[in-house]
Amino acid sequence: MDNMNGMNGASGMPGAPGIPQVQSMQQAGVPVSSGVPGQMMVQQVPEAALPKKDMSGLIKTIVIIILSLVAVTFIGLFIWMTMNYQEAQTDLDTKVAVAVAEAKDEQAMELENDFLEREKYPYKTFSGPADYGQLTFEYPKTWSVYVAQSAASSDGDFNAYFNPIQVDAVGDDTVNALRVVIRDESFDEVTEEYQREMERDNSGLTMATTTIGKNNNITANRYTGVIPNTEDLVGYVVTFKIRDKTAILQTDSVLFEEDFNKLLGTVTFNE
Repeated sequence: MDNMNGMNGASGMPGAPGIPQVQSMQQAGVPVSSGVPGQMMVQQVPEAALPKKDMSGLIKTIVIIILSLVAVTFIGLFIWMTMNYQEAQTDLDTKVAVAVAEAKDEQAMELENDFLEREKYPYKTFSGPADYGQLTFEYPKTWSVYVAQSAASSDGDFNAYFNPIQVDAVGDDTVNALRVVIRDESFDEVTEEYQREMERDNSGLTMATTTIGKNNNITANRYTGVIPNTEDLVGYVVTFKIRDKTAILQTDSVLFEEDFNKLLGTVTFNE
């Protein structure tokens, strides 16, 4: 009996720690428990839980990257807009400079034209032969006049030429501001002559009936285009009846149209 107790006290259950060992484990803070009466068991210590991944740091990194991309985009957009603005400003400055220069040129041209118009006043008055109805009209005082053929000529025609500053040598290719002819022929004969010119192939001449004169009471034919008997001069010809004769007023260039029309508005003659 004593032997058995001694054996139990010495060894106990197989694999079970002895009392001194248990006490040492308890002092070391290791929990022990006995699952079976008379047997001490060591309680297992759970492993420490793994730390969770730091998601907040990842989110911060993503936000920083996005903000950086947005900042780069805005910087690029700002640079692009600045360059476009500078280019547009340069283009605008150039257009303004051109517009100012054109306005100055236009103003200078207008002033010059106004000066030339004022220089024409007061107009001079031309008076033709008394026995040919004394054709009268006003013309710019800056024009010179040359009477090339008087009514006493052999063919009975009267010819005069007008041009600014001076009258150049008269010819088929010479441009004059005004040619005045009083032909010793009937109005019908002269009209038929111009009609034949219009009927020619590629004549380039047209006709319209109009009224002229100081009182707008003179019926006339107005021809426009290539003038007959010239080297393809393009201008205007007006013909009308004076007694038994025909007056022909002609400008050799469309550049004198305004002066020509004003002149026609001052025409008078004796019936």
